[in-house]
Amino acid sequence: MKKKILTLTLAACMAASLAGCSSKSAEETIAAATTAAEAKTEETTAKAEETTEAAEESKASGGVLVMATNAEFPPYEFYEGGEIVGIDVEIAKAIAEEMGMDFEVEDMAFDSIIPAVQSGKADFGAAGMTVDEKRLQSVDFSDSYATATQVIIVREDSDIATPDDLNGKTIGVQLGTTGDIYAGDIPDATVERYNKGFEAVQALMQNKIDAVVIDGEPAKVFVSQNEGLKILDEALTTEEYAICVKKGNTELVEGINAAIASLKESGELQKIVDKYITAE
Repeated sequence: MKKKILTLTLAACMAASLAGCSSKSAEETIAAATTAAEAKTEETTAKAEETTEAAEESKASGGVLVMATNAEFPPYEFYEGGEIVGIDVEIAKAIAEEMGMDFEVEDMAFDSIIPAVQSGKADFGAAGMTVDEKRLQSVDFSDSYATATQVIIVREDSDIATPDDLNGKTIGVQLGTTGDIYAGDIPDATVERYNKGFEAVQALMQNKIDAVVIDGEPAKVFVSQNEGLKILDEALTTEEYAICVKKGNTELVEGINAAIASLKESGELQKIVDKYITAE
């Protein structure tokens, strides 16, 4: 009997001992697994942070330069098939290449370009845009890359012969352009604003307005495409085109200016202009 009790006691002790070992082993296993999981989580978090930082650095460095334009302004920007081409587009591409960046272009209404740049939807705007005091309140500008004139388109039988003859007339302009601004200063003139330059030209062809004030090069294109129109010999104004950038982004302005200087020095900028504008 004593032997049987002793045997049971030993068995119980062994069982308790094994249970203790098993419990301790499980705790150690759980602890080890937890430590490993925590280490893995920290590693994953670190990698995620590195990826985020890299993405932010890429964005900050401008890996892709996005240009806002209004592709209704030949030969500076217009559609050829489904592609936006023109002087501004090619110059912008060349600037991006000089800066070691990729390039994209977004088409929008002209008066949406500055808001797009201000909001960060686009890095810069290029659309035959001149520098004036009002725009300087909203954006910064690069150095000039082209000289342009605001000219007057009239019907061939028009009695308008000089800019002074626009006084009291009805003038068509593209909304938000410098032509819009200058036309607003003409005494007693009525200014009709259109979203696109060719819409103003159509209105002129239909005798709805007396003249169109618009940039010189697009004016040549519109007149060549529509019989019965002419451009007055005397320009309304002469101005410089520049690229607009979000106010305070001096790094991008400096980068663009350096690229423009390089393109001018190499002759590449003039080659782009000559591709679209032939000497007459």
